[in-house]
Amino acid sequence: MFLAWREIKYSKTRFVLIIGVVVLIAYLVYFLTGLAYGLAQENRMSIDKWDADGIVLADESNLNINMSMFDKEQMEEIEASEKASVGVAPSVVQLENQTSEESKVNITFFGVDKEEFIFPEVIEGEEFNKDKEAIANISLKEEEGFEIGDEVSLAGADLTVEIVGFTDNAKFSVGPVLYINQPTYQQVRASGFGEREEEIISAIVVRSDAEELGDVNIGSDDLELYSISEFISNLPGYTAQVLTFGLMIGFLVLIAAMIIGIFIYVLTLQKSSILGVMKAQGISSAYISRSVIGQTFLLSVMGVFTGLGLTLLTGLLLPAAVPHQYNFIFLLSITALLITVAVAGAFLSVRTVVNIDPLEAID
Repeated sequence: MFLAWREIKYSKTRFVLIIGVVVLIAYLVYFLTGLAYGLAQENRMSIDKWDADGIVLADESNLNINMSMFDKEQMEEIEASEKASVGVAPSVVQLENQTSEESKVNITFFGVDKEEFIFPEVIEGEEFNKDKEAIANISLKEEEGFEIGDEVSLAGADLTVEIVGFTDNAKFSVGPVLYINQPTYQQVRASGFGEREEEIISAIVVRSDAEELGDVNIGSDDLELYSISEFISNLPGYTAQVLTFGLMIGFLVLIAAMIIGIFIYVLTLQKSSILGVMKAQGISSAYISRSVIGQTFLLSVMGVFTGLGLTLLTGLLLPAAVPHQYNFIFLLSITALLITVAVAGAFLSVRTVVNIDPLEAID
C-alpha cells in the first residue's frame, strides 16, 4: 500500500483523471439507481401502505385492479384475520376555479372505510367525516399547490370533492391517490361506468396469520386470491421497468470495473521497465502485485465515494416532481459491488507483473 500511495502522490494528474472517470460512472450508477427505485416505489407506494398479505380481485380482471368490480356483499363470504374493502377509480381532476389544460392532474381515487385497516394516516388536516371529502397525497400540495379546503372537480363529471387532509406515501401507478369514503366512490365510479343498484368495490385487501395465506377462504368462484407481491409484480409496466433499470445498472457496474482495470493495466505496461528493475533488486512479484491491487482499491474507493457524495447532494437539490428516492441498502450494495469488481479487474495487471522478465525490462 505504501508503494501504491507514493505513486499516486507523485503522478497526481494522471491518477486524478482516472479517479474523475470513476466518479462520473459511479455518479451515473447511483443517480440511475435513485431514479429506478423512485419510479418503482411510486408505482407501489399506496399498496405497501396497506401492510397487507393478500388481495382478492374479480376472477376476470386479469390481476388489473382497475378492471375488477364486484358486489361488496361478497366481502361477507371471505374469511380472513383482517379484511378491508377498496374501490379504485383512475380519474383526472383540477381545482374548481381553474380551467386550463395544464391544471389537470391524473390521480386515482381509493374508496375506503374509516373503520378498516387500510385507512390512511393523516399528517396534515383531518380525516373525512362526510361524503365528498377527500384525503390527498402530500405530493399534490408540494407539486400542484393544492391546499386544505380546495375543491377539485372530476373531468367529464358533475362532481366535486373537498380536500380536508393530506397523507404521505400514497401513490399508485406513479400518480397521487385521493382517499374518499365508499358512498363518494360509488358516485365517482358511476360517472364512468353508470349507475348500479348494488354497492360495487374493486378489491378486498386481507391480512393473514398463516403462511401463504393459508387461513384465507374467499368462498366464491367469481373471485381470486393473490399475494401482494404477485399483485405488485403484475402492475402495468412495473416488472419491465425494474428489469430495464436493473440491467442498465448492472452493465454500468461492469463497464466501470473494465475501465478501471484497463487504466491500471496500461499504467502497469508503461511501468514495465521500472517494475523490472524492482524485481532485479529483489522485490518480489507478490509485493508488487499487492501494490497494484492496493492502488486500484484506493482509486476505486476515492472515486466511488466521491460519486456517492455528489449523488446525495444532487438528491437534495432535485424538485419534488422528480421520482428520485434512496434505499441505503441498495447504495451500500452498489458501493461494495463497484469497489469489489474494480479490484477484481486489477488482477489482469497482476498477471502482467508476474510475467515481467527483469533482464528484458531493463534492456
